[in-house]
Amino acid sequence: MPNNRPVTLLSFFLCATVTASVAQAQQTDSADILIRGGTVVDGTGSPGRAADVAIRGDRIVFVGNSTTAHVRAARTIDAKGLIVAPGFIDSHTHAESDLSSPARHGNVDYLMQGVTTVMTGNDGSSPLDVGKTLDKWQQQGVGTNAAMFIGEGSVRGHVLGMSDAKPTPAQMDSMRALVARGMDGGALGMSTGLYYAPGSYASTEEVIDLAKVAAQHGGIYDTHLRDESSYTVGLIGAVNEAIRIGREAHMRIHISHIKALGVDVWGQSDTVIALINNARAAGIDVVACQYPYTASGTSIGASLLPRWAEEGGRDSLLARIADPATHARLVADMQNNLRRRGGAAALLITTQHDTGATAGLRGKTLDQAAKAHNLSPIDEAIEIVKSGDASVASFNMKDSDIDNFMKQPWVSTCSDGSGGHPRKFGTFPKKLREYVYKRHVLTLPQAVHVSSELTAQTLGLKDRGKLAVGDYADVIVFDPETVADKSTYEQPTLLAVGMRYVLVNGVPAVDGGTYTGALPGRALKRTGTPAP
Repeated sequence: MPNNRPVTLLSFFLCATVTASVAQAQQTDSADILIRGGTVVDGTGSPGRAADVAIRGDRIVFVGNSTTAHVRAARTIDAKGLIVAPGFIDSHTHAESDLSSPARHGNVDYLMQGVTTVMTGNDGSSPLDVGKTLDKWQQQGVGTNAAMFIGEGSVRGHVLGMSDAKPTPAQMDSMRALVARGMDGGALGMSTGLYYAPGSYASTEEVIDLAKVAAQHGGIYDTHLRDESSYTVGLIGAVNEAIRIGREAHMRIHISHIKALGVDVWGQSDTVIALINNARAAGIDVVACQYPYTASGTSIGASLLPRWAEEGGRDSLLARIADPATHARLVADMQNNLRRRGGAAALLITTQHDTGATAGLRGKTLDQAAKAHNLSPIDEAIEIVKSGDASVASFNMKDSDIDNFMKQPWVSTCSDGSGGHPRKFGTFPKKLREYVYKRHVLTLPQAVHVSSELTAQTLGLKDRGKLAVGDYADVIVFDPETVADKSTYEQPTLLAVGMRYVLVNGVPAVDGGTYTGALPGRALKRTGTPAP
């Protein structure tokens, strides 16, 4: 009798072990989709390995050798010779209008790049009612997952308009309430566009005050720096300002599309990197994203007009242009800004209008447009602004600075995708084709990591950004031999190639290289504090 109890306990544990094993097998031996025979690059930065990925519903249920594990599936995708990776996450887009459009809500230009999640509300510009917008997207359906920041510029513009004025205590209360409302609606944090009016009119202290509201809700601070060049405080001063805001607001700092823009700051990437590394070593959470192009995308007005000229809105701007007392000052400031940008030959007009000052100018540089109209480049720019402005690709960056930033382990991939620039259609495949396979700036595991898991960690997206059991089934399968961007500055809307399959929440949105028409994306709302 004294020996019966140990035997009984042993039998119990053996039985429990067998039962658990059977239960685990039952959980993994059947799936909706099995991706078999590919090289899995899981997003963590680990080397690629031969493995299969099984999906049930919207989750990954198995990663490994499906044959030995006896995994069965309703559908098997042959990934032999292909790369299987987590869907890419773009932390900086301007996709709000596309996602809200019944004709474009599939977000196909991003899907064909392997992007399964996009971030919107960047550069300080967003809908004030974040929750309503996200709910609309969820109800109508979207091709990719989508999340949003609450934009400080939109908040300030709503309360103060285009006024370059210090807000009153009551106005600050109104702005705090709008930021809190955005965060309650599911925003992942607060964005600023301190280079652009009206965000540029905000003091550092004002931004810190509003950022603290977002921080109290577990949000991050996303910023288009006040200066990426030498316009106002300079690139170094702007980076220091961003670090200060995050430090005093006690929140993560995400510097959008980090760059050294213009002739005055070329070569300053080393200094910027040192500043950020020192801040990180001191416990300040600073990360950044970057697009792999030497040209930024902006407008004639944003690139050349001084911000003082825009105070009060468009009517005030036109009055200053017409006023001889301010016109000379305006021209002088614009000439200096044009010098910063590399001259009139470095601004390529990408807007096409049928009438007005920009008619027939698409594909011409500002220099060529000016010569065609027998005007100086500044006078041509003023005429374009008066007619409604025009988008431009501004060739203002050096490859050495781009490479330098890209090699940093805290720099993720983003597109800053906007109309007229090839980055909206080509960022992620371009990074693979040029910077991995051609120039070897990054390894494939590094490039996948900074395009998936690192971005998910930055934004606080739970269970996304890597291929792991239990994570959402945002999965891409691409051909390493053919994946490439096709969009150019002359033809910026050509879809990328090489993505064979793109699954969003377990549903094929791209199947065999073709968009399926499915709308499996979800509106993602903040659910917790971003990971450190």
